[in-house]
Amino acid sequence: MSPLRTAILAQAFGGLIAAGLMALVFRGLPPPLVWASIQGVCAALVSHRLEAPPWWLPIHLVFMPLAISLNGLNLPSFIYLVVFAVLLLVFWRTDRSQVPLYLSNAATAEAVVALLPAASCNIIDLGCGNGRLLKRLAQLRPDCRFVGTEHAPLPWLWAKLINLDQRNCQIKLGDFWHQDLGAFDIVYAFLSPAPMSRLWIKARKEMRLGALLISNSFPVSEVAAELTIQVADRRATRLYCYRPLAEKAANPPYSHAIAANGLHQ
Repeated sequence: MSPLRTAILAQAFGGLIAAGLMALVFRGLPPPLVWASIQGVCAALVSHRLEAPPWWLPIHLVFMPLAISLNGLNLPSFIYLVVFAVLLLVFWRTDRSQVPLYLSNAATAEAVVALLPAASCNIIDLGCGNGRLLKRLAQLRPDCRFVGTEHAPLPWLWAKLINLDQRNCQIKLGDFWHQDLGAFDIVYAFLSPAPMSRLWIKARKEMRLGALLISNSFPVSEVAAELTIQVADRRATRLYCYRPLAEKAANPPYSHAIAANGLHQ
């Protein structure tokens, strides 16, 4: 079942459960915001039972209360269209890709730089968001070439604009599934659990010998990472490092980082 269909079912069943609960508790109709809040909790619980991605839970919690609150403000109808358009441009088809907008912080950029080989190399960020990670990497390693792909129009435009002064950084608009990974020494991804198995298959098929795949926060469930790095940030970010063609590689591209940081495989 698609995430969007699951979300619609969660909202519908959440409304029915909330209506049943209200009928038992209130003799008349409860205040709209009270009903909306209970409906949000019920929808979130249904979403969890349907095994929807976890980022849908806060959406279900606030969707109906927010709709009721906005309705009471008597805003012009075009405001809702504008908000919908902006959200669409930011998140695009998250329901289809199952990859929300995650942003990598400065501490993660420092950890990724430590994994880059001493020699110049080519790095790609799959789903680069607002491009700040690439900008930081491009500044720290001007000898390397960086490419970012982003399918959501507004984050792509943001990433494009803030990296205009980085000659070693290119931002592409499009689906990274159509991007060949064979030209890159390092592939960085901050996606979600849903596409990791598919990404591993793509990496095994396309990545060059000895190339490094770095996944922020989400491991490949069926494959043990050769190296896991704990980033010193507030959300306890972990970077899972893989070499899809490791069995043929003699010199892993992050061997210098292991030696420099005292890390172990």
